[in-house]
Amino acid sequence: MLSQAIGALQKEQATPLYLQLQKVLREAIAGELVKSDEAIPTERDLAEHFDVSRITVRKALEGLVSEGLLSRRRGAGTFVVGGRVEKSFSKLSSFSEDMQLRGRTPSSTWVSRTAGAVTPEEALSLGLSPGSQVYRFHRIRYADGISMALEYSTVPGFCLTSETVVQESLYEALGQAGFRPVRALQRLRAVAFTPEQAQALGVEAGQPGLFIERRSFLADGRTTEFTQSYYRGDAYDLVAELNDL
Repeated sequence: MLSQAIGALQKEQATPLYLQLQKVLREAIAGELVKSDEAIPTERDLAEHFDVSRITVRKALEGLVSEGLLSRRRGAGTFVVGGRVEKSFSKLSSFSEDMQLRGRTPSSTWVSRTAGAVTPEEALSLGLSPGSQVYRFHRIRYADGISMALEYSTVPGFCLTSETVVQESLYEALGQAGFRPVRALQRLRAVAFTPEQAQALGVEAGQPGLFIERRSFLADGRTTEFTQSYYRGDAYDLVAELNDL
């Protein structure tokens, strides 16, 4: 058992028990007594093993979730967070390319792939005239089978022959059609996942995430992509290289 592997808490010490429990769990994670993406024992089991209240256990786990060491998955339990992914803002690349570059296997669950007339918001973002055709792609993105992000992409109709040509990588499909973007503008902000978003990603409602909006352009200035993504905050680090030029 985990408690046997890392010992008991020192109840005679002045340090609060929840902080002691956080410390031993943190050390267990660092020492790989509990592996990445592995579930830790339930609150009830931890309370019994360490002879503390479930309130103490819950407070300890909430702190480790806030630190990004643990993640709660709806209906599955509490898991050790896997290796975080660094996303560079200095290079224009797709989700699939990012994952493959890091030796991870990208995959998707399609929520929808549709064609239709552009909405006013899409027309403004893509620089299209009213009535223009667009393709919309909504999916859940995974790395090594672990949910990473919700993705909503809209592409002008002139960029693709059909919505079905996009299988795994949108940028691969755009490249094959001769419309891969060469530059992009991105903005991001912190968000808390709604119950619907959390359910799709298998995390707790209210868990922090990163919202990234991207508009990508061709060399001639036409917009070729408008994507809004919601990334898990416990799995992603965004990196930007700065200089004084």
